[in-house]
Amino acid sequence: MSGQYEDDSDDPQHPDEHIAPVPRVSVQAFCETEQTYDAITAAGQDRRLAKAHLTVKEGGLAAAVEAYGSMPTPNVIVIESDGTRDILEGLDDLAGVCDPGTRVVVIGNPSDEAPYRELVRRGVNDYVIGPIETIDVVRSICSLFSASEAIITGRVIAVVGAKGGVGASTIAHNVAWTIARDLALDSVVIDLDLAFGTASLDYNQDPVQGIANAVLTQERPDTALMERLLAKCTERLSLLAAPASLDRVYDFGAEAFDAVFDTLRMTTPCIVLDVPHQWSGWTRRALINADDIVIVAEPDLANLRNTRNMLSVLKAARPNDRPPLYCLNQVGMHKRAEIEVKAFAKTMESQPVAVIPFDSKLFSTAANNGQMIAEVSKSHRTAETFQNLANRLAGRGEVKKPRQSLLAPLLKKLKGKPKRESAPHRKAS
Repeated sequence: MSGQYEDDSDDPQHPDEHIAPVPRVSVQAFCETEQTYDAITAAGQDRRLAKAHLTVKEGGLAAAVEAYGSMPTPNVIVIESDGTRDILEGLDDLAGVCDPGTRVVVIGNPSDEAPYRELVRRGVNDYVIGPIETIDVVRSICSLFSASEAIITGRVIAVVGAKGGVGASTIAHNVAWTIARDLALDSVVIDLDLAFGTASLDYNQDPVQGIANAVLTQERPDTALMERLLAKCTERLSLLAAPASLDRVYDFGAEAFDAVFDTLRMTTPCIVLDVPHQWSGWTRRALINADDIVIVAEPDLANLRNTRNMLSVLKAARPNDRPPLYCLNQVGMHKRAEIEVKAFAKTMESQPVAVIPFDSKLFSTAANNGQMIAEVSKSHRTAETFQNLANRLAGRGEVKKPRQSLLAPLLKKLKGKPKRESAPHRKAS
């Protein structure tokens, strides 16, 4: 079952796409139908629009033109057309009261006959045909900024253990290393366990500065500061290490790490968060705001309960995202009673994204040498599991080997044998 997962890419509610969050902007929507009103209102609760100030009103184009005749326009205007009025005429009226720089999204009607190029000429930045769902609103508003600002909007992957000691950090570090090496994506690992983090040990690094310097600084961290704090592990992999010191306690507010994550998103395609096993305001926020979540669990009762609880809470908090994933680690430990993978999956109502067998020698050798699993044993099936997991989390899908016929091994052996010369015909004496 190594590398097995459920593919949600065909589910329109949880598409396999990366939608970057918007900056702090104001968005005002003018709706004609109740369905659109409800969809945009729900979009305001989505994590990717958390920084946007969103207001929803009724009345469509006519109400927008009337409102902005006496007040400045926001960063984004969302207008619904119900097809009862000429949309081009209405947009001309809106242009007369719209401030320069305001971005316009039109939710159209199948009966609209206006060519798309005419909409663009009138300043429309995006056009979506109704009826719409919440994810359509999120995608449309977010795309206005991720595309127009021409900046990298990094994908954030959060890895957390359902229980302490289940190997979540090891999996996070190996996945990040594999993404950087095999997918050639510049990546950063952030060790968020400030007191007991192990990322610097796993990567054989001894950085003087790290995440503590970024989060405890009096000024908002910028790109220059982050570059100074990052330790270079490989050509494409950097580390924001934890101090792993008990000289002080680390109590943070819920938004303590937001500025760090936002700054790294602008410069780094992939950010892997090694989240410690604790439930606080900032860990919950880090998980909810990630693009993908992986919960690492062992096959026992406590992990079963915790994984189920975490999946339930995180699903409810992220209704427009792909559901969190979970991974079973250290499966098949000698003389340990375990919950079978099938039974575990039945309780979760989904399959694990990966099942990693217990191998004390392999993992302890890697940990003691400051190496990754693929560096210790490139051909080991666990290294292949990490490669599949890295592809999945980076949005590339699972690496599938071509299927061979049953005769392939035999044909390979026959091809490798040298041809025998035929012996001369001998007459019987």
